Parts: sequence; structure tokens; C-alpha cells
Amino acid sequence: MKRYVRLAGIAYESLVNGPGMRRVYFAQGCKHNCEGCFNKETHDFNGGELKDMDELIKDALSNPMLKGITFSGGDPLEQSESFAYMAKKFKEAGLNIWCYTGYTFEQVLENMKKDSGLRELISNIDVLVDGRFELKNKKEELKFKGSSNQRTIDVKRSLNSREIIVLE
Repeated sequence: MKRYVRLAGIAYESLVNGPGMRRVYFAQGCKHNCEGCFNKETHDFNGGELKDMDELIKDALSNPMLKGITFSGGDPLEQSESFAYMAKKFKEAGLNIWCYTGYTFEQVLENMKKDSGLRELISNIDVLVDGRFELKNKKEELKFKGSSNQRTIDVKRSLNSREIIVLE
């Protein structure tokens, strides 16, 4: 059975979306509509194109230079089941996984209670960069995020300790 995800695009080798050489999947669809968003073309839920997830996974795993995978957007959490499937496969292959979302970690934890796809996605992510992009808090010197209100969260440690652990 073929499984599909709707993507706005792919960065095949990126050094700016998390540590090390990464494959970045840009989800199509976002509800946040942040002022100053640099990926506005990813907002339309009917845009982008459907991609076969097993082909995407196979292609990424064939590149020995990749140290990790990043899900960006749009907002990957809007397609939580599809990204959960990919995250699980990449995690099984030993890759580090980062995910960007406009939702706060607190909102994600609340939504996980009723969304099994989201629960599985979060359980396979190493780092979540959370929060809406805020133009007034934009700072060029920030590493791996666009505005100072966003947090770079160690997901495993945060889930285990039941408190949000922010990485510096």
C-alpha cells in the first residue's frame, strides 16, 4: 500500500535546519499565517504535491552523509500521521530528527491526548522548535530558529521529566 505526504518541497542536503547534514521536508499546509513568514507558499493545504513516503525514506537512507532529518513547513503537525510514519522509519535507521511547528509544546502536549498520530510523531522526534514566528522578535543571529520567542526543546528529556527542557 502506498502512503503519501503532501510536501511543498525538499532540501536534499541542508546545514541550517539542525545540526549536521540533514534532509529537510517542507510540509504543505499551515494554519498559523505568521506575519513575515518566509514560507507563505506552504500555507495552502491544497498546494504542493503528494509524495510517496516510502520512496522519500529510501532515497534519504541511501545518502550516507545525512546525520538527520528535519520536518519544517508549513506545519508538519497538520499531517501528524504521515510525518509520524516517516519519523518512525528514520528513527529506526538511527537518524536524528528535528521538527518545527507554530504550536507551543504545551499545545502539542494537550493535543497528543486525543491525536494518536501526533503522539507517535512526538515520540519519534529528538528536538522540537516550537512557537509561531514573530516578526517583532526576529533576530538574524539566532541559531536554528527565526524569532526569540521560539524554543528549541529536547523532546525526550521534556517528556520524561514532565517539564520543558530547552536546549541552548
